[in-house]
Amino acid sequence: MQKQSIQYDSPLDALIAIAKRLSRYETEAGLSSEDFFNRFSRGIWRDDAQAVEWANDYRHYLALRAELGKILDAAA
Repeated sequence: MQKQSIQYDSPLDALIAIAKRLSRYETEAGLSSEDFFNRFSRGIWRDDAQAVEWANDYRHYLALRAELGKILDAAA
């Protein structure tokens, strides 16, 4: 699998794009990203390429959400 790099204009654009990918994973698996990630982290979810991508996207989503939260707190 080839690693892909995507540039976004803002953290909000990145968050929206990742949220859309997470939604596709969730629909396909019938499971929320949070529940998936808890299972994946405990080793009770398969360890294939798609699961690794989902886990990485979820980690990125959490980091972006935290970053945007700090920006919003500073602006308030």
